Amino acid sequence: MNLIPADPTLSAKPARAKRPAKAPAAAVSGPDAGDSNTAVLAPPASAPTAAPAPPVISSSPLATPPALTAGVASVTHLTEKLAEYMNAADLKKVKEAYRFSDEMHLGQLRKSGEPYISHPIAVAEICADWKLDAQAIMAALLHDVMEDQDVKKDELIERFGAPVANLVDGLSKLEKIEFQSQIEAQAENFRKMLLAMASDVRVILIKLADRLHNMRTMDVMKPSAKARISKETMEVYVPIAHRLGLNNIYRELQDLSFAHLFPVRYRVLGKAVKAARGNRREVVKKILDAVKNTLSMANIEAEVYGREKTLFGIYKKMRSKHLSFSQVLDVYGFRVVVDSLPNCYVALGTLHALYKPMPGKFKDYIAIRKLNGYQSLHTTLIGPYGTPVEFQIRTQEMHRTAESGVAAHWLYKNGEANMSDLQQRTHAWLQSLLDIQQQTGDSAEFLEHVKVDLFPDSVYVFTPKSKIIALPRGATPIDFAYAIHTNIGDHTVSVTINHEPASLRTELRNGDIVEIVTDADSRPSPTWLNFVRTGKARSAIRHHLRTINLPESITLGQQLLAQALTSLGVSPLLEEHLIERLLKESSAKSLDDLYADIGIGKRMAALVARHIFGLRGGESASAPIDHNSAAEMDPVTICGSEGVSVQLAPCCLPIPGDSIIGQLRRDQGLLVHTADCPQAKRQKAKEPDRWIPVKWSTELNRRFDSRIKLLINNEKGILARVAAEIGESDANITYVGMDEDKEHVLHQLRFTVQVKDRVHLAALLRNVRRVAGVNRILRERN
Repeated sequence: MNLIPADPTLSAKPARAKRPAKAPAAAVSGPDAGDSNTAVLAPPASAPTAAPAPPVISSSPLATPPALTAGVASVTHLTEKLAEYMNAADLKKVKEAYRFSDEMHLGQLRKSGEPYISHPIAVAEICADWKLDAQAIMAALLHDVMEDQDVKKDELIERFGAPVANLVDGLSKLEKIEFQSQIEAQAENFRKMLLAMASDVRVILIKLADRLHNMRTMDVMKPSAKARISKETMEVYVPIAHRLGLNNIYRELQDLSFAHLFPVRYRVLGKAVKAARGNRREVVKKILDAVKNTLSMANIEAEVYGREKTLFGIYKKMRSKHLSFSQVLDVYGFRVVVDSLPNCYVALGTLHALYKPMPGKFKDYIAIRKLNGYQSLHTTLIGPYGTPVEFQIRTQEMHRTAESGVAAHWLYKNGEANMSDLQQRTHAWLQSLLDIQQQTGDSAEFLEHVKVDLFPDSVYVFTPKSKIIALPRGATPIDFAYAIHTNIGDHTVSVTINHEPASLRTELRNGDIVEIVTDADSRPSPTWLNFVRTGKARSAIRHHLRTINLPESITLGQQLLAQALTSLGVSPLLEEHLIERLLKESSAKSLDDLYADIGIGKRMAALVARHIFGLRGGESASAPIDHNSAAEMDPVTICGSEGVSVQLAPCCLPIPGDSIIGQLRRDQGLLVHTADCPQAKRQKAKEPDRWIPVKWSTELNRRFDSRIKLLINNEKGILARVAAEIGESDANITYVGMDEDKEHVLHQLRFTVQVKDRVHLAALLRNVRRVAGVNRILRERN
C-alpha cells in the first residue's frame, strides 16, 4: 500500500534528455496566444475529443462524473470558473502556472491515452469549485512537476513564489530517499503530507482533489491496482475528508472505493436501489407534501428535500446490522433547512406533532457539534405505512458547513457564515499532529497514532468548569488528561467521574464530568498503553518511556544483545569498524540508540545478533531466524526492581519461585509472565520470535503483588478475621473486593496481597484457610 502514490493512471513516461524551453507541439488558439485557454497536444490519430472534467460537487451522491478520454486538454472551463471570483492579476499567475505545467508534462500520457496535463487541470477545477485562492490553484496545476519531472523547489520559488512552492513540496513524494522498507517509505510520505497540512490546510484539500480525480478515472487500471488504491483511500483519505467536514468528497470517495473494491456488490445494490426508487416514489412524495404543508401552517420558512443514502451507506448498514436490502427501510432521508436557529427547534416540535418519533433516535448536534464542525438536529419518525424516516434539521449556515466543512472558509468567506469556531477546531487538530510528530520515534508510529485519531465516532465529556472535550469512543480518563495538556497527562494519579472516584481504565460516556487529580512526582505507566485510545496520549506515553527511562532500556538492550550473540557463538565485544557498519546499515544514530531500541522491543535482539554475525563473515545476515533459538539463549535475570523497562504481567502476576518467560513488546520493554499463563501461550503462538527465557535473581529486595480468592460464609466479623490473619502472616493488603451470591449465603472475597515469594504465599494460604468461616482459598489468575 502506497500512502501517497503518484497518479495511479500514469503510464511509463519517455525520458527527457533536456527540458524544452517551451511547448512547441502545442497549438494555441484565442485572441491572445500568450494567454491561451486551450493547449492542444498532438493526439493519436484515432483519439476522440474530450469533454472538460466535471466539478466535484454533484447533486446526487451516486453520480460518478465521466473520465476524460481524449488527447485534448482544455483549460477553458477552469478559467471560466476562476473568472467568477478571481481578479485579472491572479488569473494571469494561474495561466502562467498552467503553461509551465503543460511544458513540463509535454509528451507524457496517462494510461487512458489522454495527455497528462488533463489531470492537473481536473484537480485545479475541483479546487476552483471550493473557490480556493490563486496560490492553491497554481499548486494544483503544478502538484506533480517536482515528483515526476525533477523540477527543483528553488525553481518553483523563483517562478511562482515560496507559498506555492511549499504547497507543491508538501504534495510531493520522497522517492529519492532510501528507506529500510516499503512500509517505512509509505509512512514517511504520509507523515510529510500531514505535517505540511498542519502548516497549511490547502495541502490536504489539493491532495483530496487529486485523489478524487484519480478515483474517478481508474477504469483503465488492473483490478489489483484498483483494489490497493481503493483500500488506501477508504482507510486514510475518506477519514481525513470526514474529519475536515468535506461531506461531498467523503461520500463520493466512499462510493468510488466501494465500486472498485466490490464491483459486483456495487452493481447489484445499485440495481436494487434503482428498482426501489419507483416503489417508494409515492411514499417520498406523500411525506414531502405533508412536511411542507405542516411547516407552512406553522409559519416556518424552510427548504425541504429528500436525499438518498449512498450505496456504501446502505451496504455498511446491511453488513453491520445483518440486514437484507428489503430490511433497510431508511434508504431515503429528508433535510429541512430553516432560516434561523430557534426555528430548528420549532420545526422539530412541528415534525414530532406530525409523525411519532422513535424513542432513542433523537440527537442534538447543534448544542454539541461534531468534531468536524457539523451541526444539525437528527430525529427518526414513523412515517406513512410504518416506515422509519430520518430528518435532519439545520440552518443555511449549518448546511454550508455540513456540505463543505473547512472548505466553506473559501466558499462563503464573503457570506454570512461564521467559520471561526470550525477553523479553531481544525487548527487544534492540526496542531495535535505537530505534537504527535515531536514525540514520535518514527514515521510508522506517527501513522499509527494519526490513523487512530481519524475515526469520527466520538464521545463528549465535560471538565469541572463545563468545558466540552470531544474524544474517540472508548477513550479513558488518561486520554482526557492528555487532551487538556501533556503535563496533566504525565502527572495523572487518579480521577473522579461524575464526582465519584473511578479507575483510570474506565471508558468515558457522553455527558460524564471528569476531574483529574495530579501529583508532581507521578509519571506515566507503561500499562496505560494497554487502554489509551487517542494518538496524542499514546505518543506522549511512549515518548516518556523512551526518554525518562532511557538508561534502563539501554542496559536491558545491551544484556539481551550480548545473550543473543553468545547463543550464536559470537563474542559480545564489538569492534569499532563493525559498530560503524552496523549503525549505518541499521539506520541507528548511536550504539546506545540501538541498545535502547532492543530494550523497548522496537528491534529484535536475535535479528541484530544475526546481522552482526553476518558482518563478521558468518552466514548471511538475512538468513531465516530459528524461533526455537530463544530457548538456547542464557536467561535474562529478573530482580524485580529494574523499573518500567521490565514489567510483571498483570494477567498472571508472577512472583519469585514461579517458572517465568519474557515477552519483548514494541516500545514497552520486557513483560514477564508465568510459564503457564494462558494469555502468554496465546501470544507466543502468534509471535514466537518475541519471547526470551528469563529467571529470577537470587537476590530480591522487594515484595510482589499476588491475587487470592476466598469463598466464605456470610457471617459477622469474617472480613476482620481474614484481614488480621493476612497481617499476622507478614503480608500487606493493597486491594479488597467482594462478590455476593444471589442467595446471600456465601461471599467471594478477593485480595491483592504483597508477598516475598511463592513459599511466603503458600504459608499465607495455609494460615488463612484455618480461619473459621473460610470454606476455600486459592491463588487467582486472569
